Amino acid sequence: MNWIEIVGWVGSTILVVSLLQTRVLRLRWINLVGCVVLIGYNAVIEVWPMVGLNVVLALINIVYLWRMLRTRHDEASYTVLEVEPDDTYLEHVLAVHAEDIAQHNPGFRHDPAAERSAFLVLRGDETVGVVLARDAGEGTAEVVLDWVTPSHRDFSPGEFVYRRSGLFARRGFTQVLSPEGMRQPYYERIGFRPVGSRWVLDVPQHA
Repeated sequence: MNWIEIVGWVGSTILVVSLLQTRVLRLRWINLVGCVVLIGYNAVIEVWPMVGLNVVLALINIVYLWRMLRTRHDEASYTVLEVEPDDTYLEHVLAVHAEDIAQHNPGFRHDPAAERSAFLVLRGDETVGVVLARDAGEGTAEVVLDWVTPSHRDFSPGEFVYRRSGLFARRGFTQVLSPEGMRQPYYERIGFRPVGSRWVLDVPQHA
């Protein structure tokens, strides 16, 4: 096997790996890399129909990546829907995704009696995130669950709950405290400050 064949196999492997991704953004990036590798490979061995196919696929990936990155922090792309902590649909979402929720939020137990605020984050008609919070006293809302579907985990749609600070200010909260033990937190990017092993957001009271 010569080096050209190795390049071809590498490109094909990258494409297969891309299709195994659950995160849409990561899938597009990896698939783009695979297309670029295969464009080079097929150009060298002069298989022009495959060059054309991979050029088209690469352009499609670029367009989708541009759209996704452009709207990544755009509030118009997401809707924050407040529901009751004992809402039937919320219970359904938590049950369906219980395994993934437990993996990223160890120790979480849904307790509607203790949770004061519940929010669903939607993109179009798709539910892509859940934020649950309780009253921890002294004007602090403690987030007990901040979960995003695997396909949207690169976008952190939960941030829109916190950016719309009126959601917490209207309840008299002055601070929001991040969940305890949450894995891969993203709070520093959206204005939270570190306090010990957790993160705190100061809620603007003019909202």
